[in-house]
Amino acid sequence: MDGSGSTPIVMGAPTSLDPSDWGSFRVQGHRMLDDMLDYLEGIRERPVWQPIPDGVRARFREPLPAGPTDLAVVHEEFMENILPFATGNAHPGFMGWVHGGGNPDGMLAEMLAAGLNANLGGRDHVPMEVEKQIGHWARELFGFPEGATGLFVTGTSMANMIALLVARHAMVGDEVRRAGIGAFGGLVAYTSAAAHGCISQAMDLAGIGTDSLRQIPTDANHAIDVALLERAIADDRARGLRPFLIVGTAGSVDIGAIDDLQALAAIAKREDIWFHVDGAFGALGMLAPEIAPRLAGMEKADSLAFDFHKWGQVPYDAGFIMVRDGEQHLATFTNPAAYLRREKRGLAAGSPWFCDFGPDLSRGFRALKTWFTIKVHGAARMGAVISGTCELAQYMKRQVEAHPELELLAPVQLNIVCFRYRCADPDPVNAAIAADLHESGIVAPSTTVLDGQLAIRAAIVNHRTEIHDIDAAVEATIRFGRARTEVRGSLQAAREINASEP
Repeated sequence: MDGSGSTPIVMGAPTSLDPSDWGSFRVQGHRMLDDMLDYLEGIRERPVWQPIPDGVRARFREPLPAGPTDLAVVHEEFMENILPFATGNAHPGFMGWVHGGGNPDGMLAEMLAAGLNANLGGRDHVPMEVEKQIGHWARELFGFPEGATGLFVTGTSMANMIALLVARHAMVGDEVRRAGIGAFGGLVAYTSAAAHGCISQAMDLAGIGTDSLRQIPTDANHAIDVALLERAIADDRARGLRPFLIVGTAGSVDIGAIDDLQALAAIAKREDIWFHVDGAFGALGMLAPEIAPRLAGMEKADSLAFDFHKWGQVPYDAGFIMVRDGEQHLATFTNPAAYLRREKRGLAAGSPWFCDFGPDLSRGFRALKTWFTIKVHGAARMGAVISGTCELAQYMKRQVEAHPELELLAPVQLNIVCFRYRCADPDPVNAAIAADLHESGIVAPSTTVLDGQLAIRAAIVNHRTEIHDIDAAVEATIRFGRARTEVRGSLQAAREINASEP
């Protein structure tokens, strides 16, 4: 230490995080890439999912490392303790929730993006142009006008949040950004009772409150009941409230239902209400010619949220928000600051920046893996993948209907099949069957509750899934169902015998 009490800087001490030996690093990097390609190429030989052993979980409770570890050692730990115990949504047997399978081209693009380490919050560089091109393609696909704006976000939950904030701004004006929502009471929004929970969360986070969200019951097709919606709007207006947002669903979270988007668009226009579509996975059905007509009316939306990482098969995460009125979108978020001064030339040019259309200033290059996926495979092939998942769902529906031990619990509208094993005590048995399926490594569905009944829910999203994967899922469900009911029957018989003994 010098007289000032500070520690002197030792000149020449290594401070860079680059490798000291690029040749060895290159060899290790190729090995890591090959391991991931081997993983994807041979993924069928692996279980979809497997429980995490206690010893593996304990490895991730270790203290902060003070010193370095060789890259090869860290990679080996990844291969032994992380890769085998992931979610498994790249596997063709993964049918839980609505997770896309990713694709190798997008994986490589993610590596390229990480190498560039570009911040797409703003400034004038070509990665910004890549994201803008995705916006152009989205406008073309969904029939939005030239002035519409698009923005990559983490996922549709954030995209829906942004849409709600733009709708709020459109209703009450720029004053809401200064005075807050407390100065503008009475705002109400409407969506289906089957809508994703992130809509309610967005109402909460926006300061409007979940009590101001009207969750309209659904009809026989699990779509929003349009007549009840109109009645709710009329009732709220009669009470002096201010309807400001209608959220339609294109592919409901439970069964993949599509609201009557044409009718919702007409109501929104007549009532002067912002019309938003939550198309988390269903919106990309526009790529499939036989599905696109069912999405009629989506092109009339004021805003649209969807995920490229679901039916688009882009690696996580790649959500997207589109707003028809780009000026309204900009006015909702732009926030000039001296340290983000915009110029007419140089790196600080290119205004407006993407940070002017959402809450994030630091933004990764999500657009590149999406751009690669679309460029490499093309819209027609991506649409064929979407069509294929729906055809597999119809095949699974027929298989369920062909087995008397199984029961279909909802119409199969897109790519989601909700069914259960028939038995005397169906809810706990089917919950146990779903867990048995997970632990078997054969298939990984999720569960949901429809009309008070627990259903096994198979969401067929992965481009790798084939007919024999569906057969395996159905056969395993029956096998585990029989085993579960036999065990419960034996236990019941034992209890009856014990009860009858003196």
